[in-house]
Amino acid sequence: MNQLSFFSAESLPPSVTDLSGLLASVGQVVLSAAGARISAVVDDEWRAEAISDLMAECGLVAEIGRSEEDRPLVRTAAVAELSALASQWTKGAVKSMPPGWVPGPRELRAWVLVGGRPEAGGERYVLGLDPHAPESHAPLAQALMRAGIAPTLIGTRGASPGLRITGRRRLSRLVENVGMPPGNGDARTSWPQAR
Repeated sequence: MNQLSFFSAESLPPSVTDLSGLLASVGQVVLSAAGARISAVVDDEWRAEAISDLMAECGLVAEIGRSEEDRPLVRTAAVAELSALASQWTKGAVKSMPPGWVPGPRELRAWVLVGGRPEAGGERYVLGLDPHAPESHAPLAQALMRAGIAPTLIGTRGASPGLRITGRRRLSRLVENVGMPPGNGDARTSWPQAR
């Protein structure tokens, strides 16, 4: 029987700051006169649908389309409600983690949705990082440590950098925070699991 953790993403009210978990990974933000737009190109349709649901829970309208590479793309409209978040996560035109940021359960859930992947039969789990924002990798590893999950930075010179989480206690902490996977069978095979 699965029990809802006091610390899990399902126990907290939604907020637009939840979307910072997308920005910790491959999510992008663009500021305009109308406000800010957050978008993410993902590998799977279930991810786009779950992120769209997350955006809707935060009170935002989301749309799912296709990227230039014909991959699922999910994005918000440009709205004023996202301007503060966009300002925190950018320096000039470059995406940058805000100083002192610590991902909470809902931010971790968004991070898993946009770029989480199991490794080695579920004994290790990787939270994907943005290969176009390498200066954010070490600060994001520190942010995850401040959240109580010590990762190992991997693939910094490749196309798939990430933060690898290894060990029963660390994986259990991640699972406790992100809650249950979306109801899609594909999501369950990509979701972190504590053994």
